[in-house]
Amino acid sequence: MDIEHIALLQTQRELHDIPRGFERFRSYLDTIFDDKDDPLYPMVAMNPMGKPHVAERLDTLLALGADAIAAEAAAEAAQRLAHIDGSWRTALVICDDLMGGWTNRYLSEANARFSQPAKNIGTWIPILLWTGEEVTPTLIAEETKSSIYRRCYTARYGSAASARQMMRQEGLALHFAGANSPTLDADDLDYTREVLRPLLDATDYPTAFTCMYGDVAARSVGYPPLGLSPHAGSALALADARASGAEPVDVLRHDR
Repeated sequence: MDIEHIALLQTQRELHDIPRGFERFRSYLDTIFDDKDDPLYPMVAMNPMGKPHVAERLDTLLALGADAIAAEAAAEAAQRLAHIDGSWRTALVICDDLMGGWTNRYLSEANARFSQPAKNIGTWIPILLWTGEEVTPTLIAEETKSSIYRRCYTARYGSAASARQMMRQEGLALHFAGANSPTLDADDLDYTREVLRPLLDATDYPTAFTCMYGDVAARSVGYPPLGLSPHAGSALALADARASGAEPVDVLRHDR
């Protein structure tokens, strides 16, 4: 596997120097589609009309050296996944879940993780960061590695449709990235396992979504709650992936 990290944070920041309005939106489109044969697809996820708090977050990321952190994490992932064919490009993109208006983080994140990538995404692997979440070097590295693993996993096994498939994918992706969250205490893990047991093969999106993200997320988009803590399914998936002893890299080997 060959992975190149493309630094797009500065490009996103420069767009915020343009006053909000049509001129910024036009520059946003021109930036993405400057090369019509190879558009900067990851930037589609950003809010081109972002308010000053988005520029402030981008300044923080640039000062942190976020692109260099992501590049190092991508290189590590590529080394661990050297047996996988293909060339890919990663890029960090800031998403606004605080004042983005139409952006619901849970739905946007689930779409990025579980839907079939759009045909025009090509070799891009967007790495989503959020204005509503404190960003640390550890988080950037984990998001980079888990995003790369997800793309390889879906290329190998297809998009997850059921709660069971979503949990397997996420548990392995988070385990590959060395993530320590989301977590639940032992009692909540046992409770979540019992609630999810009869729902694991559910393929209707509201149920599968709520299994993964919990009741707070479900209520935010009008789905029926199931009595689950935030990110309950993801937390259980990570705990089970760790306990299983399965090596995420081996799961992607074509000879299995």
